[in-house]
Amino acid sequence: MATEMNVLLSDELLREVQETARAQNKQPAEVVTEAVSKYVKDRKWARFVERNEQRARELGITEQDIPRLIAETRLENKQRGRE
Repeated sequence: MATEMNVLLSDELLREVQETARAQNKQPAEVVTEAVSKYVKDRKWARFVERNEQRARELGITEQDIPRLIAETRLENKQRGRE
């Protein structure tokens, strides 16, 4: 189900959306929908990264610890038969 929503775009941005849509044989609404969808996914990913970076700091995990932690996890998974 789709719901219509009016959005204000600058004349320049609207022109760019229209040009992009034309170049990709799409409707401008499709280009805008794809752009908004990508933005939302990117924001979710950024929040995920921020939360986990904070958690790593709280646990005292540094970037240098990552290869060792990966190796330990892989070994544990192998030992448990979850390769």
